[in-house]
This record gives sequence, structure tokens and C-alpha cells, in this order.
Amino acid sequence: MASVGTTVRVAAVGDLHCGKTPQSWLSALMAQVNDRADVLVLCGDLTDYGLPDEARLLARELTQVRVPVVGVLGNHDLESGKVDEVSQILGDAGVQLLDGDSREYHGVGFAGIKGFCGGFGPRALGPWGETIIKQFVHEAVNEALKLETALARLRTSRTIAVLHYSPIQATVEGEPCEIFPFMGSSRLEEPLLRYPVTAVFHGHAHHGRLEGRTRNDVPVYNVARTLLQEAFPGQPAFRILEVPAAEPVEVGLDGAGHA
Repeated sequence: MASVGTTVRVAAVGDLHCGKTPQSWLSALMAQVNDRADVLVLCGDLTDYGLPDEARLLARELTQVRVPVVGVLGNHDLESGKVDEVSQILGDAGVQLLDGDSREYHGVGFAGIKGFCGGFGPRALGPWGETIIKQFVHEAVNEALKLETALARLRTSRTIAVLHYSPIQATVEGEPCEIFPFMGSSRLEEPLLRYPVTAVFHGHAHHGRLEGRTRNDVPVYNVARTLLQEAFPGQPAFRILEVPAAEPVEVGLDGAGHA
């Protein structure tokens, strides 16, 4: 575990898609966290089909992680309707799953939600017409309200927002444009404009872009595992963000400033 002084190293990765059979890359990835980070952030799609057996395998791999682990669930984790059991298994393994909740580690606040889809900017889906369309839009609105509540609870000078779906379009570009509306929602950005946020992590967009910024210039990092593997071959597939007492410094995947 890295020593914690005036700088906190946050390692973030999403879309582990842990299956029911052991995966050597997952064990190797978790083994590298302790020496490189002070907190591990998991950005959803932790399992492949949201099955308890998948969660148990991931929980076993997480036993080697000695730093705090905080995360959110993704759409894959809800696939089989076993979300309560999956959450319990991961919680027993030490993962603090956030769903409109917040936690503080080493003086850094973490606020998290799964998020939802709906599209971005003027092309975002509006709550008009059929009831089911209104319900779809209201799901994104409700997720945004949960994020706002979580951010409002924090009193830390440095805050990290953790999501699965993206709050901005920039980090989903690279995916087919036809599926942009299913990658995230601008409604998730609104709480990030109202509360001071140091950085945002999300996953879900496996073929998106690594970085973007909110309208008020907060850095947004897409940490989908396959995207990190393609962008930084040979490096551990998590993104390291250094959060010092001053402005945050993004130092690359190897924890030594080499991207």
C-alpha cells in the first residue's frame, strides 16, 4: 500500500465483467493495487451476468486488496435480478457499493451512482409522449438526484464522483453514434455543475475516449478496462489519479507519471 501523506492515489477501473471461471488477468490486476494506490474505485459491470457465483469469484480476488475499495454497480450487474445477493457478497468482501451514497477515505470524498442513459445535449430524450418514455427519462433524472444528494452530504475539499454511465458525450465518442443515447445522459452532469467535484470516473463505453471535461471543466475519465488495455498495453488496467492538497494531478497508469 502506498503511504498516504499530502497526496492520495486513486486507482479506478470499470467493466471487469467477472465471469464464473477464474481469470488470471483479474488476479494479476488486483495484486498490483496495493503498491500503487491508496483507494481502489470500481466503476460498474463488475460481473458479466449479475450472478452470485460471478460475484463470489470477484470477492475472492479482492481478498488480496488491502486498500479501501469503493464502487458502483453497472447494467450487467443487474441482468439476472440478483442485485441484492451480488451486493451482499461484494459488501462482505469489503467493497463499499454506492447508490446515492458517499464515503470518505484519506480526506477524499467519494459519491457514487450507477447512472442511466438517455443521450446528451439538445439530442437527449425528453419526457414527452408515451408513459414508458416518461418513465425512461425519469430514471435518469432520479439517478441524477441521487448523485446530487450524495455530493451534498460530503464536506471534503476533494471529491470524486463515481458512475457507470457517462455524464458527458466526449468520453463515449468512438462508440457507434447510434448507441450514444444508451451510453449515458447529460442529466448526470447537472449535479457535477452544482457541487465542487475534483474528478469523475465512469465506465460502460468500452470503445470510447479516455478523457473529457464537463461544462465547468471538471475532468472526466472513462476507465472501461478494455479501453485502458488498448490505450496502455503492458500497463496495469487501472487509471491512477493523484489527489494532493492542491489541484489533482493525473499521473498515468503506472503510478509513476508515465502514460
